[in-house]
Order: sequence, then structure tokens, then C-alpha cells
Amino acid sequence: MSQIDSLSNNTAQNRQDRSALIAVTIFPLLVLAAGAAGYLFPDTFTPFTPQVPYLLGIVMLCMGVTLTPPDFARIAKRPWVVLLGLVAHYVIMPLAGWAIAHALGLNPALAVGVILVGCAPSGTASNVMTYLAKGDVALSVSVATLSTLVAPVLTPLLTLWLAGSYLHVAAGSMFLDIVKTVLIPVILGVVIRLVAGRWVDRIAGVFPWVSVAAISLIVAIVMGHSAAAFRTSGLLVFVAVVLHNGFGLFLGYLSGKAARLDHRARRALAFEVGMQNSGLAASLAAGHFASMPAAALPPAIFSVWHNVSGAVTAAFFRRRPLPEAELAATEPDRVGATQAG
Repeated sequence: MSQIDSLSNNTAQNRQDRSALIAVTIFPLLVLAAGAAGYLFPDTFTPFTPQVPYLLGIVMLCMGVTLTPPDFARIAKRPWVVLLGLVAHYVIMPLAGWAIAHALGLNPALAVGVILVGCAPSGTASNVMTYLAKGDVALSVSVATLSTLVAPVLTPLLTLWLAGSYLHVAAGSMFLDIVKTVLIPVILGVVIRLVAGRWVDRIAGVFPWVSVAAISLIVAIVMGHSAAAFRTSGLLVFVAVVLHNGFGLFLGYLSGKAARLDHRARRALAFEVGMQNSGLAASLAAGHFASMPAAALPPAIFSVWHNVSGAVTAAFFRRRPLPEAELAATEPDRVGATQAG
């Protein structure tokens, strides 16, 4: 490779680094501002509660548009590693959510909200966190994609199992809602990418910000809907969210270590387990437990916190050098559009 090519690649890499850093810095601030707006002006945002599923559909459409055939091929190339990430995600986070709700003695509405977050698929912002942490982005994208595709089945079943003792859970209705708001938009996005790939590439930079705007509106609406619950239980829910997210990041990393995966894969699993599609959890809480607004509070707080903790964790990993053998094997990873989860 010539010196000019090397400089060109370094410039492109630095530009991508800056773009990802801007995204993960600005996104939590925007979501925090949206949550504050929803809390301070609940009457402004609460009437838009029925629009939450449509906003989530926009987020998932943006995710689908960023997916390419190689993303699905990666699942076939390393099925056992991707399956490990999937199992770790859907075992650790649901059980951790149930255990934390039980240990903190949360009331039924808050407990269901915490468990719903745990039963949601991976948050797609985990891909960018993995990239910033010098983790295995290909594995991260594969686990996030697969966890989203199986969510219509696993999320309702796990919620029914773990939260059914707190409140009535209509698993069948929840399945249909996830198909409509998650699976169909993702598939539609993939189809758009296949038939209009060049056009999509030209406007690729728009999708992250569309997603950020949609998820920020979801948080504002949900926080407005849950403003009264936040005043009475905000601190307790924050403690639950920090514990839930922290256990996910830590145990996700340990699952990769226990399986003797390399350091890059361990970092990817930390984010794939610890970061959730809290927008989906908020949508389900608002739609299925509308009579108990507090159920949507944990997903709203999780939306802000897991992006803050994810960015801090990514910075920590980035400052810890990888073994030379792994650095030599590192390939230029593709990072899709940054969605909020």
C-alpha cells in the first residue's frame, strides 16, 4: 500500500471515528433533553402516546435500511458464536430484570417495566459502542440483527413467564405488535436497501438522525405519560436501571470470556447483552399497560442511561490495548447507521 493510500485510509478512519463519537455524545444529551421536556410539559406530549408504535417503526426501518447481505452471511459463518450472544442476551437480561425487580420490591407496574426492558432485543446503538471499544463489530451486528428477528417470539414469551405474576400479559397481542412495529419495518428496510442501494448510500447519513429524532420523541411522550410516577419513584427506578444495565455489560463480557472468545468478541458481547432496545419496551409498556403509566418509566430512563454507560464503557475498553495477535487480525469493520435503542 502506498503512503498516499495509507494516509487516505487513516483520514477516512478518523472521519468515521469522529462521526461515531459525535453520535454517541449528542444522542444521550438529546434524549435527556426530550425526557426533561416530557416531564415538564406532560400535557404537550401525552396526547401523542398512540403514535409511539409508529415512531418505533421508523427507528426499525432505519435499522433495516443499514443492513446488507454480508450482515446476514456473518451469522452463517459463525453460527455458534452468534447463538452464544443470542442466548446470553435473552437469558441474562430477562432474569436480571426479574431479580432486580424482586430484590428492590418494585410495585407491579415498575417491575413489569424493568422486566420488559430485559426481554427486549439488543439496542442497535450497541454496534457503534462496539466499534468505539475496538470490539468485533461483525459479531455485534449479527447478534443485534438476530435478536431483533426473534423478538416477536421470545419477548412476549419471556415477559409472560417473568412478569405474568405481576400483571396480566397478553402474549399473543404483544407478538402481533412486535411483528408490526419491529419485524415488518426491518424487512421493509432490507428490501429498500436491496432495490435502491445506491440511493440509500447517498443519504445514509440521514438515517442516524431520523432514528435519534424518533427515539427522542418516544422518550418525551413516555416520560410525559409517566411524569407522576417519576416524581414518586424516579430515584428507585434509576437504581434499578443502573443495576440492570451494569449486570448486563459485566455478565455479557464474562459470557464471552467463559466461552474463551477473543477480547474483541468479549467486548461485543458486553454491549450486545447490556444494551437494550428500550424504545420497543417503552412502546409495549405504553400500548399494553396504558392503565399503569409507571410501567413505561424504566424503559424511558434506560434509553438515556445505557447510552451514557455504553459510551463510558467503550472509552474504558478503547484505552486497554488488544493483544498483538488480535490487532494483526483486526479487519476494517463497517458500522451501520447509529440508531437509538
